[in-house]
Formats: sequence, C-alpha cells, structure tokens
Amino acid sequence: MQIQLSQLVPLPLRDKLLQRPSDIWNREVTFTPGSFVKIKAPSGTGKTTLVHYLYHIREDYAGRVIVNGQPWQAYDAAALAQMRQQQVSIIFQDLRLFEQLTAWENIELKRVMLPTPVCTPEKVREMAAHLQVTHILQQSARTLSYGERQRIAIIRALVQPFQWLLMDEPFSHLDEENTRRAAALIAATCKAQQAGFVLTDLDDDAHFNYDVCYNL
Repeated sequence: MQIQLSQLVPLPLRDKLLQRPSDIWNREVTFTPGSFVKIKAPSGTGKTTLVHYLYHIREDYAGRVIVNGQPWQAYDAAALAQMRQQQVSIIFQDLRLFEQLTAWENIELKRVMLPTPVCTPEKVREMAAHLQVTHILQQSARTLSYGERQRIAIIRALVQPFQWLLMDEPFSHLDEENTRRAAALIAATCKAQQAGFVLTDLDDDAHFNYDVCYNL
C-alpha cells in the first residue's frame, strides 16, 4: 500500500506553515511500503493534523493524499472501512479507548473485526505480558493511568492486519524501559506483517532504526 502526499497543506494552518520550511507540507512525498518513517514535528506545526489526514478522518486541506494511486476521496465508505480493518492501523495521541469497556474488551474490538482474526487471544496475552499490563486487562479503561492506557492502545493497534501503522506520540507517557519494550514489540510486529509505520513526535529519538526522517 503506497501513500503519497501531493502539495498537502492544512487550510487552518496554511498562512503559518507556508512561512517556514517543511519536508512534508506543500511538497511531493512518497512513503515507501514497509519503511519506518519518523516525522519530527514541533508543537503547532500540524503533527496530529497530518496523522488525521493519513487516516482520512479530516479533509480540511489543499493538495492530495494519494493511496494506491487514488486520492482518499475516491474511496467510498465500504472501501474505507475495509482499508481501516486490514491495511491501516493507528495509535491516536488521545488514544480513544472506550472508558466503559475493560482493557481486554478495547483490544478485542479490533482483534475480532475480521471473521478469521490474525491475532489469537494467546498472542494478545503475550503482548500484554511483554508490556507489563497483564494485571489490568480486566479493569475498566477509565480506571487506568495514562501510561497504562497508552500501552493498551498500542496492543489494540497491533492485533489487526495492517500494511501501515500510524502513530502520534505513542510513547509520550511511558518511561524509558516501557518505551523500549513497546518499541521492540511494534518493530517486531511490523516486520512480521511486512508493514511500515509513520511515527510523529516532538523530538529526535533512537527508538527505532528509521529508514527516513522528515521535519514537519
């Protein structure tokens, strides 16, 4: 699944962003399938906005986001749903867990979207153990700390099939050890699925062996 950006500029931030250099905005950019992409983005430069454009939940932009040769707008609702179930997964900055559900139930929502899930319950438990959240799986999401929620959101994103994983500050509330564990799990899962990722963050980091790094 190839993703291209063609002269993409957020309309709400247009005047501000066009006054500063960017490797992404108002450029021609191609994200090569299977690549690990880092986008360093200072506050106020549209980091979360870009992730939302890539996932096609916002359209307030000039230019185009092109997926497999077609702009997002060319896909109907059914095609978009299928792509989000099988080709694109996401870790939102605000996580978007359902607070009334348990951590396990939040993960299951993604895992069982397809008739034949690609991830077994046993594999979910392995991921939870790796991220040290086994003890909270049956707790309501509303009772979890932000760092615990972040780890549950990471697992949830990894249990579906995907060719691209979009991540918006996925480690913002994790300490160094938990970040290391989460990054290792993400890298291994992406390699197993022959998938790439786009990660946006505020600073430089060494969490992954990135194939390409951009400044937003």
